[in-house]
Amino acid sequence: MSLRTLLVSTDLSAPSRHTVQRAAILAQQIGANLELVHVLDKNELNELLRLLGEKGKLWQERIRSQSRISLSQLAADISKPLGISVEHHLLEGEVLESIAAQVDALKINLLVVGAHGKGFIRQQLLGATAERLQRMNKCPVLTVKQPPRTAYQNVLVPMDFSPWSLSALSLALEIAPKAKLTLLHAYEAPFESRMRIADEKEEEIKRYRDKVRQEADIRLRQIAIDAGIATEDWHPVVIHGDAVDRILEQEVEQGADLIVLGKHGLGGGVGVAEEFILGSNTRQILIRARCDVLVVPYR
Repeated sequence: MSLRTLLVSTDLSAPSRHTVQRAAILAQQIGANLELVHVLDKNELNELLRLLGEKGKLWQERIRSQSRISLSQLAADISKPLGISVEHHLLEGEVLESIAAQVDALKINLLVVGAHGKGFIRQQLLGATAERLQRMNKCPVLTVKQPPRTAYQNVLVPMDFSPWSLSALSLALEIAPKAKLTLLHAYEAPFESRMRIADEKEEEIKRYRDKVRQEADIRLRQIAIDAGIATEDWHPVVIHGDAVDRILEQEVEQGADLIVLGKHGLGGGVGVAEEFILGSNTRQILIRARCDVLVVPYR
């Protein structure tokens, strides 16, 4: 996967500026083109006309003009300090559909969106909005939750050994080549609960669980070797328990500033599972994680 063109969506609010800054840092770091888009909600513009009549037309034009100026100024403010060029686009339409169409039209390799801003009135909307964008777009989606200071330093990559999680690792290496990587595999040994119901001895269950953990550790290390990751640049975490809970615990413990997830996997493992099709685990991570979250589809 090669990141040649990035698209960042902004609602021109102060919090969304952080999203644009993160996208600009990434574009400079990996030598990608950066496209900036702001969408005027067509329904809101039409409502002005309905409520205010001819005066509504004047307000429509004023909003278009102000948005055009603000967008141009934002592009200039972001591009000059980093020495990059930023193309900007002012669109009108349904916001998510317009962004998705722009992704296709510009052949975008990475979509960057914000977790905060005028469009996110309640926290619950974040997961639903990000999930809709992921369903509508075939490219990776980076949700920015923290003000950027530097390139990503500590990246957490949950792994379930499926092609989806391998795609996530591949993009993590491209987007944060100098970061310290934590490869996480959270597991629940198959049929462990049934073994307890059948009154299997606890030491036997522990021995069985340890074997699952050891095999996962070996597989993580082989993946790192195959990916060419230097020993000092990563470390494995193989831990028993619920996938989402373990991911969020390790986010804090490892001081992660980015979590990279496969969009959907083969089931079992770290929660990059069939539930991702419905957005269940994705939504939980997007809402509950403190750091940025990158969701990567399989290619």
